[in-house]
Amino acid sequence: MKMYLISDNVDTLTGMRLAGIDGVVVHEASEVEDQLDKILKDRQVGVLLITEKLGDLVGKRLDYIKMNYQTPLIVLIPDRHGSDRGLDSITKYVREAIGLRI
Repeated sequence: MKMYLISDNVDTLTGMRLAGIDGVVVHEASEVEDQLDKILKDRQVGVLLITEKLGDLVGKRLDYIKMNYQTPLIVLIPDRHGSDRGLDSITKYVREAIGLRI
């Protein structure tokens, strides 16, 4: 299995390529959708990394993939400017996933 990155900037892609991860730079929601279609057809992609900004553009589609496909595992990552998520994003995720307040 391999990892693949969908990024909104060249710097993030360059850093990932240094780690041996292939990917693409896109900027529009339609381009992200096209890349998702391509990746879902490629059975070798086991982990899909996508920058948070692009993930926000196609959030409903990512949720659908997470619920209906076994692979790829989708991981939202911050870009070189840092994360848009708040400090309590993990707590919020747990609360939404299992309904438990921690």
